[in-house]
Amino acid sequence: MRELIELLRDGHARTTKLLAIELKTSEEDVKRQIEYLTNIGVIKKVDMSCGCGGSCGSSGGSGGSCAGSSGSGSCNSCSSCLPDGGFKNMGEMYEVV
Repeated sequence: MRELIELLRDGHARTTKLLAIELKTSEEDVKRQIEYLTNIGVIKKVDMSCGCGGSCGSSGGSGGSCAGSSGSGSCNSCSSCLPDGGFKNMGEMYEVV
């Protein structure tokens, strides 16, 4: 698991398949390690719903909204925050806490 943590720390995006290849193990093993490390609080899933990290003010009752949002109060469609096409096909991303 130490090797997995080091790979996650370097900041490069990798699929579970690529992680498995680099760690010389199976995808299922990588998924189990990720689940365990998430459960004990060593890593966390990255929220990819908005690229602004919430600074656009759309989350909550403060009356703010994303510059490019549809006014729904959600930043999921914020064109000013997200790249073209959003992050729909990125897969799950994790970072070391």
